[in-house]
Amino acid sequence: MGGWTVLFRILKKCRPQMFTGRRPTIFVGILAFVLFVNVGYAPGAKDRSFQEWLKGVRQEALEAGVSQAVLDRAFRQLKPIPRVIELDRSQPEFKLTLQQYLDRMVSGKTVRDGRQMYREHRDLLSGISEKYGVESQYIVALWGMETRYGKITGGYPVIDVLATLAYDGRRSEFFRAELIHALKILEEGHIAVEDMDGSWAGAMGQVQFMPSSFASYAVDQDGDGRRDIWGNVPDALASAANYLSKSGWKPNQGWGGEVKLPVGFDSKITDKMVKPLKEWRAMGLSGKGIEGDPHCLAHLVTPDRNNGRVFLAYPNYGVILKWNRSNYFAIAVGTLADRIAAQ
Repeated sequence: MGGWTVLFRILKKCRPQMFTGRRPTIFVGILAFVLFVNVGYAPGAKDRSFQEWLKGVRQEALEAGVSQAVLDRAFRQLKPIPRVIELDRSQPEFKLTLQQYLDRMVSGKTVRDGRQMYREHRDLLSGISEKYGVESQYIVALWGMETRYGKITGGYPVIDVLATLAYDGRRSEFFRAELIHALKILEEGHIAVEDMDGSWAGAMGQVQFMPSSFASYAVDQDGDGRRDIWGNVPDALASAANYLSKSGWKPNQGWGGEVKLPVGFDSKITDKMVKPLKEWRAMGLSGKGIEGDPHCLAHLVTPDRNNGRVFLAYPNYGVILKWNRSNYFAIAVGTLADRIAAQ
């Protein structure tokens, strides 16, 4: 019998006396139980619903070429992770200023470690840079920004995370597609399911690729037959360079830099206006951001509108934004890359 049917029959039999004395407590208890059952929160109901949903995912994966054996291993102990939903629901509003963000993400230690990684992997980075046309310092900077040079890659099982977020419903279509990509990665043998860890949002490995990014950009730099962005530094760094290269990176052009505006600068000029650097110079701008190729196109970026810091952004700045749609992130990557290269 459906929960609403039960509730209706109870209400039909209710007398006014049920709402006096101690009886309201009894009535409220009955009502709560009926609602609990009706909306599917009875013990085991959510788990049954998840398993039914998973059957559809399994069929979709099979049709996409994932074997039954891989699915059995991936789904053997799969359950939604409540903590992932909590983190997804409670992402804090971004309240840091740009300088606070830079102090946190481009600290002295991060710069020192980046220079050490740059020296330690100089030969590897040189080969990758030559192949993909991306300067070494930007590859190292992204590595540092994402995982502190491979030290903090996340400890969540990626399949479980993606299944949780796909089932949750807030962005179910996106995460379901990412889950299928992740299962294909397992099918291709690039990583074992027990080693496929990442962030609570499903980003994986030392460069924090989503599975779809892995499918498009991950490369087998060392030629061992696997694209291993988790434990293989050559694969991880080459994959980052390949991402930037295929996203339109222009070698030896830089990313931009901070500028000072002249007194009386036209405040109507916005970040949508693109001009060659020589024209920005003619307008009286000065600073690091104006020092590039005079024919390089650039636009203004004001990430902290309240305190007035202004940057000129070159085309490579837009490539970094494809990696992470945050002006703070892009400026931090460029700043870290500059400091690493200045050793």
